[in-house]
Amino acid sequence: MTSLFLAGSPLFGANDRGIIVFGFEIYYYAICIVTGIIVATTLSALLMKRRNISPDLIFTLFVFCIPVALLCTRLFYCITDGMPISQWFSWQSIREGGLSIVGGALGGVGTGFVVCKVKKVSFLRAADCVVITILAAQAIGRWGNYFNQEVYGGLVTDPSMQWFPFAVQIGSEWHYAFFFYESLINACGFILLYTLAWKWAKKPNGLFTCAYFVWYGTVRSIMEPLRDPKYILSGGGVPWSLVFSILMIVGGVTGIGLLLYFNHRKEGAPIGSKEGDPCGITEFIPASKDEKPYFSKINMLGGNYPPMPEEETFRYKWDRFCGKVKGWFSKDKKDPEEPTEPTEQPENGQTEDEEKK
Repeated sequence: MTSLFLAGSPLFGANDRGIIVFGFEIYYYAICIVTGIIVATTLSALLMKRRNISPDLIFTLFVFCIPVALLCTRLFYCITDGMPISQWFSWQSIREGGLSIVGGALGGVGTGFVVCKVKKVSFLRAADCVVITILAAQAIGRWGNYFNQEVYGGLVTDPSMQWFPFAVQIGSEWHYAFFFYESLINACGFILLYTLAWKWAKKPNGLFTCAYFVWYGTVRSIMEPLRDPKYILSGGGVPWSLVFSILMIVGGVTGIGLLLYFNHRKEGAPIGSKEGDPCGITEFIPASKDEKPYFSKINMLGGNYPPMPEEETFRYKWDRFCGKVKGWFSKDKKDPEEPTEPTEQPENGQTEDEEKK
């Protein structure tokens, strides 16, 4: 196993691969991936609050879904690339790269389904707030390919077209910057779906989740065959990423059709309801049994709830904390090591003034 630290390297610094912190090199690729995860988690929590779900639920999903998604990202790559099992989780192999977003998306969504079932939470409602933000994470994560100089297309021989971001320079050659195209298209898809999810409250739940699979599957199915062959996962001669991308499209379109069909049977309309509540987010979903909903301008249905009690507000808790801190450092505070002398009381229990009276 190679050393985790760079021999003779400074404690802090940066190079073309990453940054150096206490002699340990952190690749830009990893920074992009982690940044994407943090951004997606924050946006998911915000959308949950908007769609009448406790944003605290995202932390439960984060704890379970992110590790499994990362594991599946690695496993999907290793299996479909035909990598020997002995190298799947070796430190050197991991440092050299090898992740598949397709595997991470499937693993993360599958884990989310299990977590929601265990906590007895509507999976489709929660998924609509989380899955579409994966597009934001993917858009950011793709920039890791730029720093690694990978996931590009064929040669660009026309000098007038050899400019970034249309093309990317790899050594002395210029290639189509497919990582950038995919990042840009995913960012556009995220903005579209997130905006719709922010403004649209009608049934049925799950449409945005299915729309994600249709969008991302379409993007990958178009981009995948155009990549440089060495970046196509084709273990056993099968273009696995392309196959799963097509399956995503089929599954997403099928899911949308089934959701509209069953909603029509139950509510009398494919979207909304002719007979009952047209919203699919009326019931508040708490993160714990004791959690109560309060009025919020962000929440679509915030007007249904009472204002938060003052003692539970952040402002109240912050002021109380500041008051305690101020009291600790107050000059008027008496030294606990110098206790005051108690006033002597007469044996009959009366004070001196009372005896005079």
